[in-house]
Amino acid sequence: MDCHPTQFQQWSSSMHAYAADDPVFLAMNELGQRETGGMLGDFCVQCHAPMALREGATTDGLNLGEVPRELKGVTCFFCHTAEAVNDDHNNPIDLAGVAMRGPFRDAVESNAHGSEYSELLDASKVEASSSMCGSCHDIITPAGVHLERTYAEWRDSVFNKPLEQGGLSCAACHMETADSVIAEVEGVPFRDEGLSEHAWPGVDIATTPWPDQQIQIDGIERDLFFALVPKLCFNPANGGQIEYTLDNAFSGHMLPSGAAPDRRMWVNLVATQGGNPILETGTVADGQPVAEVALTDPMLWQLRDFTTDADGAEAHFFWEVAEVRSELLPPAVTNDMSDPRFIHSVTRTFPLGGAGAPDRIEAQTHIRPVGLEIIDILIAETSMDPAVRDALPTFDLTGTRLVWTVEAAGADGCVDAGSTAE
Repeated sequence: MDCHPTQFQQWSSSMHAYAADDPVFLAMNELGQRETGGMLGDFCVQCHAPMALREGATTDGLNLGEVPRELKGVTCFFCHTAEAVNDDHNNPIDLAGVAMRGPFRDAVESNAHGSEYSELLDASKVEASSSMCGSCHDIITPAGVHLERTYAEWRDSVFNKPLEQGGLSCAACHMETADSVIAEVEGVPFRDEGLSEHAWPGVDIATTPWPDQQIQIDGIERDLFFALVPKLCFNPANGGQIEYTLDNAFSGHMLPSGAAPDRRMWVNLVATQGGNPILETGTVADGQPVAEVALTDPMLWQLRDFTTDADGAEAHFFWEVAEVRSELLPPAVTNDMSDPRFIHSVTRTFPLGGAGAPDRIEAQTHIRPVGLEIIDILIAETSMDPAVRDALPTFDLTGTRLVWTVEAAGADGCVDAGSTAE
């Protein structure tokens, strides 16, 4: 904090810092330990409080309220003493020594700690540094289900190649750099792109009082705005139909990713004729679970993982999951325009059923970090504060908002991000 105040402030706002204090995590672990008779053991806490586990301060995460602050969450020490990554999932990272590892081979000597270079902390080393991030961001459950697959998704993407061939590591996207000093200490040189952002915004935010929450909100809104490229078309054929296309053009993994069974990402589309709706889908009220809307909205386009248990019933929690059906937006996997996989956008068609031609169509995509129906179960079954429900945000992906009118549409009957005036 004294030597690296900018990094410390950003980290303090992050979900890495919040990982062992997040009430949703704590409630899921509480319920999972109870429903499995304790068989979950350290499965959750190995990622959410790795230093607490390694120092023997917890074994199952049920006592995290009593664990010293410096051992909670994903700490500076944990990442910067990483020596080796031994697998590709469930945090297989070895730590060694007390020297802080980083991306610079010419680190200034410090009285605070030793300094060493490591490819695991060097964003320009695409494969090595991504293995460091990815090994904690891929999760295989005790039942053998590959439930969180962000690293696997990146490895299949167009970004998994050396930097000189156009590759991008996880850190290259999620830790933007700025010209600065690394430490605000006398004798430390100014470096071009020397300061890496340590906020790692994704889609989750703190739902209890936490430092600098606005850093996360600003970062999420910044990154989500550019994540998807939309297109909206009207086709008069077959009684009229609307086509809404989403292209996951700029991320190195599926969208949504990570805890995709918990995410709730959906499309809201309204077509009107003379001001009267002739088609409406995905209208979700504040505080309303998306699952509730799905019961009466057969056209609802949800983007998430759908999970079932061994009996084929819907599974709400990871320890119940036996099968996963993914409805996600894939990333680019090739730059070869002759390769059929080059086109990876996803289009959903909404039939108008002969209702006539609309004069206005509006479409936009939204996302919640966790489904409210899951939160409602946790509130009912655990000690989680009901106030968490109200604190969960809904992010409007404003970059996906398109308004179609006859005047705005091109010759192909479509509007995209560059053609609509609204």
